[in-house]
Amino acid sequence: MPRNVTLKYIPHDSTRRDRFKKRLKGLMKKADELAILCDGKTCVLVYEEGKAAPEVFPSHAEAVGILNQFKSLPELGLCKEAMNQESFITKRIEKLQDQIDKTRRECEDSETRYLLHKIMHGDPSVLVGLNIEQLIKVGYKVDVLLKSITERMAKIHSHGPPAT
Repeated sequence: MPRNVTLKYIPHDSTRRDRFKKRLKGLMKKADELAILCDGKTCVLVYEEGKAAPEVFPSHAEAVGILNQFKSLPELGLCKEAMNQESFITKRIEKLQDQIDKTRRECEDSETRYLLHKIMHGDPSVLVGLNIEQLIKVGYKVDVLLKSITERMAKIHSHGPPAT
């Protein structure tokens, strides 16, 4: 089970440098593992606080080659391969919004079916507290169910009586 790490600025200089080095080493290791597992090329550039030159993995020359190869991809390839954080979050929000809408529709349908069930079992008092929107939904659901029943009955009658 992964540990949750609280992300906050570490005020003590030596502690901050030690943790930076430890996490940088882990990041480099993960980049190497990713390259091996996916049979691809990876490079990492990390700018350390107070240093002009970045830490580069696997080496400066290899990183330049990988970045040049990436930049030489056609525009469509670049767009296909790369996604910035804003577009990722936007797509994720759209996907979650679609899930919310679907769940809301399913919930409303279940509520309407429940109301119809209570009405059919002799409890018309459930209609008393409903607003006009809820009554319209109940009416619509009744129409849909009646249409479905009518279609099934027509299908059964079109096939004729079962042969015995």
